[in-house]
Formats: sequence, C-alpha cells, structure tokens
Amino acid sequence: MRRVCVYCGSSPGKDPSHREAGENLGALLAARGIGLVYGGGNVGLMGIIADATLRAGGEVIGVIPSALMDKELGHTGVTKLHVTASMHERKQLMADLSDGFIALPGGIGTLEELFETFTWLQLGFHDKPVGLLNVAGFYDHLLVFLRHATAENFMRDAHLESLLVETDADTLLARMARFRAPSLTKCEAHPPPSDER
Repeated sequence: MRRVCVYCGSSPGKDPSHREAGENLGALLAARGIGLVYGGGNVGLMGIIADATLRAGGEVIGVIPSALMDKELGHTGVTKLHVTASMHERKQLMADLSDGFIALPGGIGTLEELFETFTWLQLGFHDKPVGLLNVAGFYDHLLVFLRHATAENFMRDAHLESLLVETDADTLLARMARFRAPSLTKCEAHPPPSDER
C-alpha cells in the first residue's frame, strides 16, 4: 500500500485515547512509508493525524470541498491539498488516491464515508481493504449491529468478515497488506430459510 485514506472526526473526541490513536497511526504510516490521504481539515482527529504524520516525515494529502476551505478549516501545511467543488468529488478523489481505508473514531460523517467505501467493496466496485480501528471500544455497538444485520440475512458472513477490525494499528495495517477481496457479490442470493420448526 502506497497510501491509506483515513476517515475520522473533525472533533478530537472526549476520550484521550482517540487523540493518542490518531497520533500513533500517523507516526506508524510515516514509519512504514505509507502516505496519508484524509479530509484536509486542520481540526479534530483530522488535524491530529495529519500533524503526526507530517512530524514523522510522512506524505499527507488532504482533500477538502471549497465550502469548507472557505471557512478556513483547510490544513495549508500538508504535502498537497486538493480543493474540490463538492463532497461527492471529495470522496471520489480520496478513494482514487488511496490503496486502502481506515476509520478512526468520528461522527456521522465518518460513518457515512466508511459505509460508502465498505458498500463499494461489497458490490465489487473496488478490491481495496477497509479497516476499522476500534479505539477503546468506540465501535463495539456498531459491530453488534453489523452482526445482527448478518444474522437477519441482510449481509453475508463473507462481507462482514471483509471489514477488517482491530484495536491495534500495526496489526490492522498488516492485515490490510494481506487482504484479498471476497469474490461474492451483494446481489447473490442468501440461502433460503430452513423449513424446520
């Protein structure tokens, strides 16, 4: 992987472990020679991981829509800052520039980006690894829901398993480097329900 896209909050969060995770992941990416692609902001976890990657000598590519750049949220100290006309263009460019994706803690924007990328993997629109860094149990309840959706036959086991979940960034990056996308597609039928009573 040459570059990894990281989705994360525009807030640093309440738990200090969130900040620590962003700093550690940024330093780790730089140490491994992996560039960071992110949302281009200078605030919250976005700013934390960008600054940590830059401090460690890594490449940082930000992608931000002009509406947010105009509000002076853009990080002008990164290696390269792309300014797009829309959120849709932003997300597509982030995906195109990246060889894998990681979600750190964040709010609905982070979830929206994570699930769009995960959906694209499920549909076979890309074959890049999608990882969830579950810092301090932040995503535990989300994982309960995904397992429930799978048990109710709205997801396949292979698709759920293709979301790489770890609590340690080094382990997550190692799994992402070995990742091979499942050959199943979303539209394949689930097995019929059993008639057993």
